[in-house]
Order: sequence, then C-alpha cells, then structure tokens
Amino acid sequence: MASLALLYNVRMLGLFMVLPLLALYAVDFAGATPTLIGVALGVYGLTQASLQIPLGWLSDRIGRKPVIIGGLLVFAAGSVVAALAESIQGIILGRALQGAGAIASSVMALVADLTSREQRTKAMAVVGASIGLAFALALVLGPLIAGMGGLEAVFGVTAALALLGIVVVLWQVPDPPRSGVTYTEVGTRPRLFRASLRNGTLLRLDIGIFVLHFVLMASFQIVPGALESVVGLAREHHWQIYLPAVVLSVLGILPMMRLAERGGRHHLVFLVAIAVLMVALALLGLAATPWLFCVALWLFFVGFNYMEAVLPSLVSKAVAPEAKGTALGIFSTAQFLGIFAGGAAGGWVLQHYGVVGITELCLLVIAVWMLVALPAPVHGESGLGEAAP
Repeated sequence: MASLALLYNVRMLGLFMVLPLLALYAVDFAGATPTLIGVALGVYGLTQASLQIPLGWLSDRIGRKPVIIGGLLVFAAGSVVAALAESIQGIILGRALQGAGAIASSVMALVADLTSREQRTKAMAVVGASIGLAFALALVLGPLIAGMGGLEAVFGVTAALALLGIVVVLWQVPDPPRSGVTYTEVGTRPRLFRASLRNGTLLRLDIGIFVLHFVLMASFQIVPGALESVVGLAREHHWQIYLPAVVLSVLGILPMMRLAERGGRHHLVFLVAIAVLMVALALLGLAATPWLFCVALWLFFVGFNYMEAVLPSLVSKAVAPEAKGTALGIFSTAQFLGIFAGGAAGGWVLQHYGVVGITELCLLVIAVWMLVALPAPVHGESGLGEAAP
C-alpha cells in the first residue's frame, strides 16, 4: 500500500504543482490570454474524464501494470512538451497529454487486486489520503521550484516524478495474482450507468464534486495574483501563505466532522460547508487587506478540504456494494469535467469581466449547489442496489 500510495502521490503532485503557478507565469508565453491560460489550467481534466473509464476497462483485459506504465509514459511526455513549450498552445497540448495518462481507475483496481476484501476499504483510504498530501505538498513545492527555474522547471520535475512512478511500479509494486477480475469497489459496469444517472442522491453528489473543482480552478486564476497585489508577497514565497492555510484548515474541519457525527447532523454540516465556501469566495474577490485575504484563503481550504473528504464517502454510502464502482466512476468523471469547465470558463470570464466577474461566477455556481443540496439529505442509502443485476 505504501508503494501504491507513493505512485498516486507522485502523479498527483505533478498535476497540482501547476495550480498556484500558471496564472502568474504563463502570461509571458506567446499568445497567452486569460482565456487560454484558463484552458491550459483545466484541459487535463477533459482528457482525464474522457479516458479514465476506457483505460480502466482496458486494464481489466490486458493487465494493470501495462496500462499504468503506459499512462505514466504519456504523462511524462506531456510534461516534457509543456516544459519545452514557447507558446500557450504548447502548454495546452502538454497539459492535455498529461491528462491522457489517466491511470486513476487502473491504480485503484490494482489496489483491489493486491488486498483482501477485509483490508480493501482501509487500503483505498490510504491511497485516497495521499491525494490530500500531494495537494498540500504541491502548493509548497510549486512556488519554490518555479522560483528557481520557472514554469519549465516545474514541468521538468513533473516528468521526473512520472519516471519515478514507473520505477515504483516495476520494482516496488507486487504483481497481482489475478487478471481480468472486476470488483464492486472499483471499475464501471455499463449496465448500471442508467440507474446511476437517474438517481437523485447520486446526481446531487455529482453536481457537488463538479462545482467544488469548478470553483477551485476558477478561483486559482485570481488567488496567485492577489497574493502579489494584496498581500505583497513575491511569487516564490507564496508557499508561506499556502502551507499554514492548508495545515490550519484542520482546525476548522475537525469541529465540523465532530458536529456532523453528533445526532446525525451530516446534512446540516454539509450545508454549512457550502456556506463557508460562499463566504470564502466572496472575501477572496473583495478583500483589500492582507489579513482579510489570508482569512478568506483559510476559510476556502476549510470548506474545500472538508468536501473533498466527505463527498466520496457519501457516494459510497449512497449505493449498494455492486453499484459502488459505477457510481464512483461517474463521480470522478464529474470531478474532472468540473476541473476543465472551471479552468476554461474562469479564464474567459477573467478576460472579459475581471476579478469581479470571476467572483460572481464562483458565487453563482456555489449558490446553485446550495439550492440543489437543500431539499433532501445527501447521506444515506439511495436504493440504487435494487436496480443492480
């Protein structure tokens, strides 16, 4: 599990490191506009969403390791293309190739191959936790590496991390004892697609993860610039704000989780977390003083990290075991589509309507999420299992 968590971590680290950087550094590339920078930021989500399910099916047929190694090679190639790019179009191409190395479903299937049913949930939680760690590390390492060698250095390190991942697959990850086996916890079953898409509980959660990553990508087109203009911090030192904001977000998340568990208040805390995000996004767009902006960024990470942890868990609890893999596959696709939509739409709005436009856009989609989440609890059995064969 340590080797698989490391594999997932190094790949996600490479993807996340660009998040706090692209809006600042890409403006120096030929042809750069806010719209195209936004596309470059989010395009990996589009290719990831398109290929993660097909590559998961392919791994059922030809084996996990070949698909994972092939995906890492594509990811490394995309990183090299982006590192050598002299125009924003070159960065977009590189980012699209990075996303095309969509190995998430294959890695989770390999986790299932290598663990017993009793230990599988725990193992997947370990791998999932590595994503949160990668996100926190990326916000620190990205600005540091870019400060030493620019955006090309970040993409170069990303390519090296992908090659390190291949080494981990070949020499650290055991060979699975079986192949061509599917599991209820992972993988998408075509016969359950319609039932999943027609289920109200799952649709609300899919909308939630879409909006969550939409606002992440849109807001991070203005956050790095605000750290320079509002906080007055040089771009290579932005990690000094990101690190404490992410770490201290635990102080806000733990009380929310404790409240949710007391008396079954999951739905109430869920709505509170959405409200926290709304307040944070409003303050990020309007803050005129350094301390207020830092508080807003902390609130954003409180709401974002809470939802990032809770939403997948709610999907798992909302379906019968035989439908879990399909529900989570659709959920992940919605997440990646949110990444692309947030990057592209955010860039276009920033170009035409500025920071205020981005703020209004984020508040609008969060308000829609609040309305969708209000009518019924988001926690509990959905009954989808009744439709399962």
